Amino acid sequence: MATQLLFYEKAAPVTFKDHGDLSVKTGGTYGFARNVNSVPLTAVEFSAAAAAYPIVFAGEGDAVMPAVILGARAEENLFVDEDGRWSGSYIPAFVRRYPFVFSSSDEGKQLILHVDESFEGCNRAGLGERLFDSSGERTQYLQNLLRFLQEYQGQFARTQAYCKRLKDLDLLQPMQAQFRIAGGEERSVSGFHVIDREKLKAVETDVLRQMFDTDELECTYLHLHSLRHFNDMVQRLAGSSPEAETGTDDGDAAATDAAEPADETV
Repeated sequence: MATQLLFYEKAAPVTFKDHGDLSVKTGGTYGFARNVNSVPLTAVEFSAAAAAYPIVFAGEGDAVMPAVILGARAEENLFVDEDGRWSGSYIPAFVRRYPFVFSSSDEGKQLILHVDESFEGCNRAGLGERLFDSSGERTQYLQNLLRFLQEYQGQFARTQAYCKRLKDLDLLQPMQAQFRIAGGEERSVSGFHVIDREKLKAVETDVLRQMFDTDELECTYLHLHSLRHFNDMVQRLAGSSPEAETGTDDGDAAATDAAEPADETV
């Protein structure tokens, strides 16, 4: 459940010299995300994402971030079909920002916009949206894109603060999801954490109030509620077969019976 650049293969800094005639056509396919079983999530997305996917916490140390689980094994995304269409009710911002991404320099003081030149929608035939006009100025599309990525970067920083609080309170515990589908095949997803319900109950009232005021408590309950979607994943795996079952090995953390950016200046 790595949360690195995932589907980015050839990210290059956006410049007029290299991309003055580049156009980008997005939204037609999400085939680039077909081989990832999780993607990072920011806290502001919890409400929408919790309605469709299990939300967990992936990574170690200061690199812990929320993520949505998309598949029951490595290189499997159950929400992208053979034609590259996304079948989930919500598309995470990490996916929507592709093929663009920020990288940081000068110890994070400067953000540099990159584009994955390997993306099939990148072209020099005028299909989609231009990044620069003929005089070298940013197009409205690029301006809007930069605002979107700046907002994403701000939400990413706020999400890091939320994860730090969870770690400081020692609320995260390891979890493994196990799946049994028709025919007896078994799969498992591990390497992530969930919030320990019992430890959450023991958090002091003044800290809970702080979490309530910052919407962190709401995110916490949305995360816990979202874990029920591990059962939905079994249905996607087995075509709603009654023989499919799911289980978790963390006790109360996800008690069910049947059953992981960085990156402006151009």
